[in-house]
Amino acid sequence: MTATTTATDYAWLDERYAALMEAYCVTLVEGIAPEELLRELGAEPDERISGVEALAEPSYDAWDEYDDDLLLVAVAAVGDWTLMVEHNGYVGITDRFALPLSRGRTVVSHFRNINAVDHFYWFEDGDIRLHFEPLFPHRRDGSRPDELLAEMRESGFDLGKEEDQDVSLHTEAAFALAHRITGVRPTPELFESLEFVCGLVPMR
Repeated sequence: MTATTTATDYAWLDERYAALMEAYCVTLVEGIAPEELLRELGAEPDERISGVEALAEPSYDAWDEYDDDLLLVAVAAVGDWTLMVEHNGYVGITDRFALPLSRGRTVVSHFRNINAVDHFYWFEDGDIRLHFEPLFPHRRDGSRPDELLAEMRESGFDLGKEEDQDVSLHTEAAFALAHRITGVRPTPELFESLEFVCGLVPMR
């Protein structure tokens, strides 16, 4: 884990992608192609869309049409990883998808909804190594809840007393911690240029 970004390196997310930051799930899956990932999730590769911003409208259209029976996910290759982006979705943090996907590989996923409920997961080889809510980083569970304490602090999480914690950049810190675990760094240029393959994941 050699990545060195911190929460402040992701200030551009709130500036450029405010709608995504209100309700999102961002997942990185190691060693799997985008189309293969969709099929593992029970979705057929369908529409291709360029850039994260353009994913918002079809995502909310799918929500309006199917509620959460079918959720739209968008996947794109980034080196040896596949990045999955969801507007107002939660496929990436759903155990019945993430745990099987993580067998033999790493999966890192973080989520936030419109009510500021949030989660961060590090899955490894069919196991939840770390789970916590970025708003409450001192409350951790998983098989290795304290293995990444240094990385969490360096990413921008305040692990002091709950009543004294600074959580102003907790969502940005989640992006920084995901970078430290995976080595994949989202940038404005990456979010603008990626070509995503979309699919509808059955949730029932």
